[in-house]
Amino acid sequence: MIAVIKTGGKQYKIKEKDAVKIEKLDSNVGDKVEFGEVLLVAEEDGGNLQVGQPLLEGIKVVGKVLEQGRNRKVTIIKYKPKTRYRKKAGHRQFYTKVEITKISA
Repeated sequence: MIAVIKTGGKQYKIKEKDAVKIEKLDSNVGDKVEFGEVLLVAEEDGGNLQVGQPLLEGIKVVGKVLEQGRNRKVTIIKYKPKTRYRKKAGHRQFYTKVEITKISA
């Protein structure tokens, strides 16, 4: 089974046994999480396709939190010529790594 879920303002295409980095969730390592906003469910070969309008009712995706962490640093540089304006900043986004255990259809 494959599914498309929506969490943290983004959409993710997932399969069972996948480990996915998503936007930070308030959960501890080892906790189970449920994703109720499922947009699409299908078989691996594309058969038995169900598409929501916009969400599917009664279908849940269950996962287990593997890790909480931060991504690599992204460097932001702003520069304007001839005005001595230079600005350098960095950002590290928080993430939650989740292993998908079950897609209930």
